[in-house]
Amino acid sequence: MNSIIIINGPNLNLLGRREPEIYGKVSFEEYLNELELRFPNLPLIYHQSNHEGAIIDWLHEYGFSPHGIILNAGALTHTSIAIADAIKAITTPVAEVHLSDLSKRESFRQKNYLTDCCVFSVQGMGLEGYAIAVDYFLAFTQGKSRVDYTAD
Repeated sequence: MNSIIIINGPNLNLLGRREPEIYGKVSFEEYLNELELRFPNLPLIYHQSNHEGAIIDWLHEYGFSPHGIILNAGALTHTSIAIADAIKAITTPVAEVHLSDLSKRESFRQKNYLTDCCVFSVQGMGLEGYAIAVDYFLAFTQGKSRVDYTAD
């Protein structure tokens, strides 16, 4: 695996400030520094946008290369058939991450257009979900069929 592409969607630029009781008090940029220290031999390429089209453009850009993509589409998870179609159209595997457990959230968050298009999904693990997704891709490239992890 050449690198991991991390794509965050709407409002995730506000991590650390937005609803810290749900999403935590650490910004994604702070956490990304931690991830880079944990996986020093794996380039992590990070993008964030509040715009659906930019997310689709990045999926298309990286979607035919030997990378893995970690996607947290935020609220677009529940509305974007276009992102689901983009995931289906590409060959690069996509892992879905959600900081909170969507099954315990509002009723409108129960519809998820992306899970069935992704090779792996992790919810409710906070920012650690990104490291779990990285571990999934590392195991995937080594031919392992599962990743074991425990919540702290």
